Amino acid sequence: MLTSGSPKSFLSQRIEQSNPLDFGSIFNGSIELFKKVWLQGFITLLLTFVSILPFYIVLYSPLIAYGITDPTSFDNGHAPPGALIFMFLLMPFFFLAVMTIGLCLNAAFLRICQQNDLGEVGKDAYFFYLKKPYLGKALMLSLIMLGLVFLAMLTCGLGAIYLAVPMSLFPAFLAFGKDLTGMEMAKAGFALGNKNWGIIFALLLVMGLVAQLGVILCFVGFFFTAMLSKIPVYFIYKNTIGFQDDMEV
Repeated sequence: MLTSGSPKSFLSQRIEQSNPLDFGSIFNGSIELFKKVWLQGFITLLLTFVSILPFYIVLYSPLIAYGITDPTSFDNGHAPPGALIFMFLLMPFFFLAVMTIGLCLNAAFLRICQQNDLGEVGKDAYFFYLKKPYLGKALMLSLIMLGLVFLAMLTCGLGAIYLAVPMSLFPAFLAFGKDLTGMEMAKAGFALGNKNWGIIFALLLVMGLVAQLGVILCFVGFFFTAMLSKIPVYFIYKNTIGFQDDMEV
């Protein structure tokens, strides 16, 4: 267990008492850890694309069906209204599914980062969080994210800049906060994100730019460097909250 008290109260204390994050140490640590997990990062990214592909097919199934049953329906250069309405109705479920899968696979990648960072022996279980009880928590987090994104759209996207920091921490709480509910994970993400918003935003921005350097290698290299931008979240969680002694491995 996290502590003798409740996981929620322990988490609040750790966040409140945590020292300010150090940009340099997290940046350097992320680069060094990436050298150990770059292959796992590539596999995670590949599995993400493969896992969400069926949902893209379902989303575009109305257009595919119209094209098969009536090939002339697209002659005017516009999609049939019926297909567009059906796709619009499917859109929330599509985003919910994609967010849930993304959260679970990112959490699994952070778990792999922990194993490599601490020298632990364990399988690279990429689908570890796509099962009970984690899947339900990931679904709740995805619902919260979907609502927050909708609210951010009402602010002409400006709110998305603020939300990018706390929501980037959600996979870490899913990975390492096994005693927390989905709502508690979201609240903890905002508490930690608000306390260190500037430094976390800078880390995400800089690491995101560094990860983009993979495009230099004929664009294919991006698939090998993209997950570098996810590693700082691991060190942010490690340096502020730490890990459960009895975490499953």
